[in-house]
Amino acid sequence: MRPDFRSPPKLTPGDRVAVVSPSFAAPALFPAVHEQGLRRLREEFGLEPVEFPTTRRHATPAERAADLMDAYADPGIRAVFATIGGDDQITVLRHLDPGPFAADPKPFFGYSDNTNLLNWLWHHGVAGYHGMSTMVHLGRGAGVQPVVAESLRAALFTGGDLVVRPVDEFSDEEVPWTEPAALTTSAPAYPSPDRFWHRADRVVSAPTWGGNLEILHWTLAANRWVRPIADYAGCVLLLETSEEMPSDTEVFRMLRDFGERGLLEQFPAVVVGTAKGTSLENARSREQRADYREKQRTAVLRAFEAYHPEAMIVFGVDFGHTDPQWVLPYGGRLTVDGPARTITAHY
Repeated sequence: MRPDFRSPPKLTPGDRVAVVSPSFAAPALFPAVHEQGLRRLREEFGLEPVEFPTTRRHATPAERAADLMDAYADPGIRAVFATIGGDDQITVLRHLDPGPFAADPKPFFGYSDNTNLLNWLWHHGVAGYHGMSTMVHLGRGAGVQPVVAESLRAALFTGGDLVVRPVDEFSDEEVPWTEPAALTTSAPAYPSPDRFWHRADRVVSAPTWGGNLEILHWTLAANRWVRPIADYAGCVLLLETSEEMPSDTEVFRMLRDFGERGLLEQFPAVVVGTAKGTSLENARSREQRADYREKQRTAVLRAFEAYHPEAMIVFGVDFGHTDPQWVLPYGGRLTVDGPARTITAHY
């Protein structure tokens, strides 16, 4: 049976929160961006960040796991933030003891490679939040985006329901952290693609699961913290792709693997993030990015047509690797209302 999720309690201003690097220790290389994020936690959210031994140090998986367990074991720590993602968090999971996490559930915030820990917490019945890293979103040169601040405050303090509104403008570009301008400016924005609704004929209100597609595929390949297929039945699937920009062929093949396991047919509703279509290492024109997103949408639809043609799917939702980003419940509830063309997050 699906876990009976324990939603972590809300915080109050002045609470201490852990800031950890379960994947890439980016603060070791870009301390000014890291410290800007910490300052905004204090000044804009009234929280006291606490760094752990490996936050600014490249460390072994076991050492990073120890920081996570210590953060959850400390009753004075009331939330846990990842500084950024990476590419090897899957190696950390084997070193985790679920005891401290289950004994004192705390909200965990992360995305990208942090899909590993979000899924691990989900496996053990602890809800988290997909989105927000201290360096990317709090350390952002031009300041914290209103959408990020609104949904983060709901997750941390106020609870309640928020309509996950489309944004008028977004960006999938970056200002390199090696440049001083990264502390004061952010990449230019341009008009957001419209949302695209497929089979929007029902209302689904359910716990979420999913995250970054590439990380989910690694999880299945390693058979790491995968529950019986039926445990996912009825959930809302969150899907988004990273700055590595997998091709439409790769996206289809990964989802085909999910389908062959019987996984795709478990989800009555699927929410797909606006795909990041350019990177510092692989710059593309805006026309090329639009084509990339269109091909990815076709690949997702092709996979679901083969394995779960009845699924309701909405594309172009602002979460994942584009800016701004809604912080969404993970294991908490999302309502996808097809006839009304709305998505509501329940915090």
